[in-house]
Amino acid sequence: MTDIDDDATTDAQADESAPLRAGVQSIEVGFRLLQALAASPRAMMLRDLAAAAGMNPAKAHRYLVSFQRLGMVAQDSVSGRYDLGAFALQLGLAGLNRLDPVRKARPLLSQLRDEMDQTMGIAVWGNHGPTIVHWEESSHPVTVSLRLGDVMPMLNSATGRLYGAYLPRRQTLPLIEREFATLGSTALPDMPRTLADYDAICADVREHGAARTRGGVLPGINAFSMPVFDANGHLAMALVVLGAQSVFDAAWGGAVDCRVRAVAQQISSELGYLGAGRQEPANGQIQGRA
Repeated sequence: MTDIDDDATTDAQADESAPLRAGVQSIEVGFRLLQALAASPRAMMLRDLAAAAGMNPAKAHRYLVSFQRLGMVAQDSVSGRYDLGAFALQLGLAGLNRLDPVRKARPLLSQLRDEMDQTMGIAVWGNHGPTIVHWEESSHPVTVSLRLGDVMPMLNSATGRLYGAYLPRRQTLPLIEREFATLGSTALPDMPRTLADYDAICADVREHGAARTRGGVLPGINAFSMPVFDANGHLAMALVVLGAQSVFDAAWGGAVDCRVRAVAQQISSELGYLGAGRQEPANGQIQGRA
């Protein structure tokens, strides 16, 4: 009997009243090898892979032989290095295709609203621009005239600026130009007056990895808009949080920024984003994002 067999526990011995505690130990042990491969940016030698998984190379090799037969792992015939196999890639793609970013974000946003007691929302890119598709009200007596389906302005809303920063300019320019054409003598705080002004704002958004406004689209209201990226590094949606200036910490690195940013990064990770995707900002140049 092999070490793999010795590691196993059978479902027949498990207590049916506690199914989450029952399992096959050898699968969980071997899964550490797949986790190590998934976390590595390149194929790995056996010794390095075994070390990353916390097992000796001989035991790791036996697991890898089985994983190769199943298509979960592939070995380069020249270098001998191991990498994820074809079936592992198929599983990953199948999982990504089943993901609904908004559905995944809703319960997390609801929990965040209860935790922070700030108004939260989700915006996606629609035919007319950044569109609110989910809304969670806080208990604060703040009058917010936003409704589901409302489109956020590109020039002076945190969400519009976020999409302006991360979507291709060819996609956003018609909306930006339309708003400039109707701007007139509007004198809202931090309102860009030229395309160069707007480019500077978008550059600041990319530098901070998020957008914020302080009394912009809604007087007396602060807002953050945090990006959620998909597996291809594209902006999938925006998490929006806003509140009255008297109770809303709008500082970079403050409590609101850090907490909402962490949730946005968590959702991005669950969508397959590895944190080093490439986005096309408003100036049309491709930039990496750390």
